[in-house]
Amino acid sequence: MADVRPLLDAYSLYIDGQWVGPEIGRYDDISPATEATITTAPDASMAEVDAAIGAARRAFDSGPWGSAEPAERARCLQQLGNALLQYADEFFALAQSEWGCTANERLIQIDGPAFMALRAGELAAQLADEPLDSYGAPGNTLLCHEPLGVVSILTPWNFPHSLNTMKVCNALAAGNTVVLKPSPLTPVAGLALARIIHEHTDIPPGVVNVVTPSSVVASKLLTTDRRIDMVSFTGSSAVGREVMAAAAGTMKRILLECGGKSAAIFLDDLDVTDELLERILYDGCSLHAGQACILQSRLLLPDAIHDEVVDRLVDMAGRIKVGDPADPEVQMGPLISRAQLERVESHVATAVSDGAALACGGRRPAGLDTGFYFEPTILTDIAAGATIAQEEVFGPVLTVLRYHDDDDAVAIANNSQYGLSGAVWGTDVDRAVAVARRVRTGQIAVNGAIPGDAPFGGFKQSGLGREGGGSAGLHRYMEPKAIGIPA
Repeated sequence: MADVRPLLDAYSLYIDGQWVGPEIGRYDDISPATEATITTAPDASMAEVDAAIGAARRAFDSGPWGSAEPAERARCLQQLGNALLQYADEFFALAQSEWGCTANERLIQIDGPAFMALRAGELAAQLADEPLDSYGAPGNTLLCHEPLGVVSILTPWNFPHSLNTMKVCNALAAGNTVVLKPSPLTPVAGLALARIIHEHTDIPPGVVNVVTPSSVVASKLLTTDRRIDMVSFTGSSAVGREVMAAAAGTMKRILLECGGKSAAIFLDDLDVTDELLERILYDGCSLHAGQACILQSRLLLPDAIHDEVVDRLVDMAGRIKVGDPADPEVQMGPLISRAQLERVESHVATAVSDGAALACGGRRPAGLDTGFYFEPTILTDIAAGATIAQEEVFGPVLTVLRYHDDDDAVAIANNSQYGLSGAVWGTDVDRAVAVARRVRTGQIAVNGAIPGDAPFGGFKQSGLGREGGGSAGLHRYMEPKAIGIPA
C-alpha cells in the first residue's frame, strides 16, 4: 500500500485523477496556534476550476460512476472509510497544525469522518427502487431515485475534514461526481482527502476533484456554471444567501447548512450539577474555541437560579486550559485566524459598550502572545434583542439571558433569525419535551439526549434542506423519478 505520510504537504490541485498546476501560484497556509506558515497551497485559476468542473461532468456523463451499481459504490466507500481509519493519526496531526484541533475534539474531527464514509457505503448498498400504491390508477408505479449529476461542495474551515468527508461521501453514495472547494484557511484538509482517494480507493478519475482557489471570482464559478447540477454549502448565512442567489440562475438544487445562535434552556425544576455546567461550557462556548454553528451559545436561566449558575460557570471557565493543540492536556485551542480573533474581540467590546456585564474572559490568555487565542468568555445582563444575543460570534463566548416563565423562555429562544440547534434541561421530562416542541429549530436535545442518525439542518436562516438521516440524506443528492408500469 502506498505511503501518504506526511499528509501536511505542498500539494498540487487534484483534477481528473491527476495532480496538476497551479498555473497562477500558491498562497500561505498559516497555523492558528503559532502564526507560522506550515505549507503553501495551490491557488486555482478560473481555467483550473473550469477544468475540474469539466472532468466531473465527463466522469458522470460518460464514465462508470453514475451508472455503477450501488454495491460498487459501496465497495469504494468502504475502501475510503478503512483508509481514513488507517491514517487517522496523520489526519489528527494535520488538524492540530492547520485548524487547531485539540485532543478532546478528535472523535468528531478525525475518527468520526472515517465512520461517515463507512456509513455512506452501507447506505449506498441499500438504495433501491420503491413500488408505490397507485390508488386506483391503471398499472403500477415505481419510484426511482437517480443521481443529480455534478455536485459542487463548498466547505468551511471549522470542521473541514468532517464536512469534506460527509458531503463527498453522501454525494458519491448517491452516484454523483463532485468538485470540492475547501476553505482557503484549511486547503490541505481537502487535498489530503483527495490523496487518500487517489492512492487507496478504486474511485475512477474525475469522480472527485479538489480545487483550492483563493479568489471569489474563481470560487463563484462553482455556483453558476451550467454543468453543475447541485451546490452543497456549509458556512455563514450571509454567504449562503449569496450561494442561493448565484445558483438560482440555472435553478440548481441546493443544500445550505448555515449559522446558528442556539439556546439552551434550564427549567426552574432542574438540579444543576457540575457535570451539566461542564457540558454547557463545552457545548456552548469552548468546543473548537466556539467555532461551531451548532453550539448552544445562548444560555437561558430562570431568575431563581441565574446568579448561582453564572458564578459556578465563571469558576469553571477560569479552569479551562487554553493553549497549543499539540498538548494533550489542552481543552481549547486557538481561533482560526487573526481576522477571526479581531471579529470576536469586536463583538465582546461592542456588547460591553452596549451594557452587557463581562462575567469572565474577554481577552487574550496570559502567556499566549503568539497564536490566535481568546479566553472563554461569559456575558450577562443582556436583552434578548441585543446584538450579542442575535449575531453569531463564532468564538468562545457564552451569552446568558434571564427569563421569567416557560412562555418567556420559548419567546426568547425563538427571537432569532437562526434555528439550528438547542437544548432543554428539566426534571419533569414531559414538561421539557413540551418546551422543546415549541422552539423553532432543526434539532433539539432534552436532558442531553442528542438526536441520532436524523436529518440535520435548520429553520429560518440556518439553512435550507437536510443532510444525514439515513437514506433520506442520500436522496437530497438525487432526483425522484416516477415510472408507470403496465399491470
